Amino acid sequence: MKFCRFGAKGAEKPGLVDAQGRVRDLSAHVPDITVDALPRLVGIDPETLPLADAGVRYGVPLTGVGKIVAIGLNYRDHAIESNLPIPTEPVMFLKAVTSLSGPDDDVVLPEGATHGDWEVELGVVIGQTCRYVEQADALDHVAGYVLANDVSERFDQKQRGSQWSKGKSHDTFCPVGPWLVTADEIGDPQALDMRLDLNGERMQSGNTRTMIFGVAELIAYVSRYVTLLPGDIMITGTPPGVGEGKRPEPVFLAPGDVMSLAIDGLGTQRQRVVAFDRALLG
Repeated sequence: MKFCRFGAKGAEKPGLVDAQGRVRDLSAHVPDITVDALPRLVGIDPETLPLADAGVRYGVPLTGVGKIVAIGLNYRDHAIESNLPIPTEPVMFLKAVTSLSGPDDDVVLPEGATHGDWEVELGVVIGQTCRYVEQADALDHVAGYVLANDVSERFDQKQRGSQWSKGKSHDTFCPVGPWLVTADEIGDPQALDMRLDLNGERMQSGNTRTMIFGVAELIAYVSRYVTLLPGDIMITGTPPGVGEGKRPEPVFLAPGDVMSLAIDGLGTQRQRVVAFDRALLG
């Protein structure tokens, strides 16, 4: 099943996406989309739910996200284009939950930004507490999957000390959605095509089968160091084609640029890049 949250920012309603791609209103059944609410929604007939208006805005597809655990350099060619060693263990960092935004909301470059970049990624929504989980059992702890854009400011990430989170956690730097797709609908998370275009030009094209560390291995590994709770999101790395890796010269985001991205089965996103303005961030 595909779940979503729709409507104006701060006033999103819970929704379900039917077989025709139309948004159905779940407000009569649950107050919002959370991992805990999902079991109560299994088996609901979409045809019994009222339709939302066409063209409605999508928000982040679930609420109650406690943390975002990100994995860096998880595709060999991306590590190479970044001029960094190919990891022998997963590279972990945290991305602030305040970076979350809707899939088609504007991406606001931080004040003074010079090195904005993009990363299409598979996001994993945790469904059960993960603490020292065995790899063989790891996928049983997944509630579903989401499309994510791990937007980055590379100067803040790499030139201001060793804390990647500084370049990854700016407001609007984690568009997620449009849907939370339940694990049973996706099946094998290591067989998903992914892509990202900038201003209509293909920048990234890959498949999750080429991850260095697969989803199950990542969950097991991370759970040794960080307890993953229901509603947490783990984003799992990006294939090659980021702006920093472009040759002969890198390409960085500028106001007016448009990023369009997709992962098979998880929908599409489209973000306009805008210049820093405090009023845009509330």
